[in-house]
Amino acid sequence: MLHPFTRQTMSHSQQSQASEIFEDLFVLELANNHQGCLERGLRIVTDFSRIVRFNNVKAAIKLQFRDVEAFIHKEFRERTDIRYIRRTLDSRLSKAEYARLTTAIRRAGCIPMATPFDEVSVDLCVELGVEIIKIASSDINDWVLIEKIASTKCPVIASTGGSSLKDVDDLVKFFNRRGIPLAINHCVSLYPSENHEIELNQVDFLRRRYPHNVIGFSTHEHRDWQTSIAIAYAKGARTFERHIDIATDGSPVAAYCSLPHQIDQWFRTHRRVVEMCGAPGTQKRIPPSQEIAYLNALVRGVYARRDLRQGHALGDEDVYLAIPLQKGQISCRELMRGELLLCDVTADGAILIDMIDSPYADNEQLKALIYQRGL
Repeated sequence: MLHPFTRQTMSHSQQSQASEIFEDLFVLELANNHQGCLERGLRIVTDFSRIVRFNNVKAAIKLQFRDVEAFIHKEFRERTDIRYIRRTLDSRLSKAEYARLTTAIRRAGCIPMATPFDEVSVDLCVELGVEIIKIASSDINDWVLIEKIASTKCPVIASTGGSSLKDVDDLVKFFNRRGIPLAINHCVSLYPSENHEIELNQVDFLRRRYPHNVIGFSTHEHRDWQTSIAIAYAKGARTFERHIDIATDGSPVAAYCSLPHQIDQWFRTHRRVVEMCGAPGTQKRIPPSQEIAYLNALVRGVYARRDLRQGHALGDEDVYLAIPLQKGQISCRELMRGELLLCDVTADGAILIDMIDSPYADNEQLKALIYQRGL
């Protein structure tokens, strides 16, 4: 039984919109890897957008926005021993530089996306025309920020690293009631994550609990990210996120970041797993004609065990089943017992559909199929 809050509050068209936005969307998290240098940021956009175009995928390149002067308390701005503060200060860009990056992302054929960490940065998202807003795991219960983000009406992706169940329940209810498309990313906020820490069964849990939301996978593992995307997709995740960086200038690359050639492998793995998983798991697949023909060759046909006369009602003692099935011959699938013969049949002869008085014999479409199959 579903939790009561999962009752649908979005219209059918809004559900469709959410699915279209997030379905098979790759989020490439540039984060602060521009290192406060516009040119480095533009190089990252260029290098990864080429991989995106080559693989013909739908991808967003995501920035992070902070109103640095207000985000860090003035008495702590000199505390460079605190890594997060030092990293934030060292990677500052101006509004004009963020505008350049956003324009470059759009011109490169990718979707501009951002994580705003404060209310002023939400306004910057709107000003720059950011198309999707991300709520970081650290902000999943920052309701001042969340309400500001919701006021934009932009589609939202939220990561759930370190969250409580109530945090996620409240967030889903909040956005669904407002008709704002929301994707929920399973995320383990360990940088990097080891394979045994990834907890991919959470994708199953999120899909069952939030059936009206697209479920995604934000991943920080550093040993084998190709296997995880295959498993996550097979479990039903439909949007995926990785941190990206370049190593061409000698700068160290964090273990949880992917280089361009690794993202290329990531995309290729996704394409293979989509092919292997096939049609959506919401309905029975339609077998291809080649498969049907192969199986038809293994179906047993009905043969006369002895000479049988016209008008005889077939019983189990009158027939036997054997391969090959011949064209026009009834098979074990059609044998109903009690069929009346319309003509004589010799021992070991194939009993054809035209030889019996049967409901099958009156169905011209079925008769045509029976004459198309077999030897």
